[in-house]
Amino acid sequence: MNLVISDGGRAAAGYRGKAGDCVCRAIAIATCRPYQEVYDALKALAGEERITKRRRRKSSVRDGVRRSTSRKYLAALGWTWTPTMKIGQGCKTHLNEGELPMGRLVVSVSKHFVAVIDGVIHDTHDPSRGGSRCVYGYFSKPT
Repeated sequence: MNLVISDGGRAAAGYRGKAGDCVCRAIAIATCRPYQEVYDALKALAGEERITKRRRRKSSVRDGVRRSTSRKYLAALGWTWTPTMKIGQGCKTHLNEGELPMGRLVVSVSKHFVAVIDGVIHDTHDPSRGGSRCVYGYFSKPT
């Protein structure tokens, strides 16, 4: 797949250095929303999360957002989740050219979210692992 290096507007919002903010970046790129707007919305939703025995901390937009929080935000924007893998099924879809539909997508791969627009990866690095990285599912905006 082709790659476009993009931080999703992070530097323009005044943030410096490295961070594990792939969820915020991918959503900002795919939805064409300002990075700061997405950051603030995810931070507000993370503040509503519950602390449990298994989840002893709340999400951090800078260091990782819970799957449920990112799904809640994208659902509020009207985006729908399409799973590409089921439990025990094995990998059927890869982050590879021709295996994902065209359009603006927020793709979930292992421990990472990436924006894919019309078959082109938009991220700070190439997360495809040479086209072998398994896609768990993706968010897309219905037309």
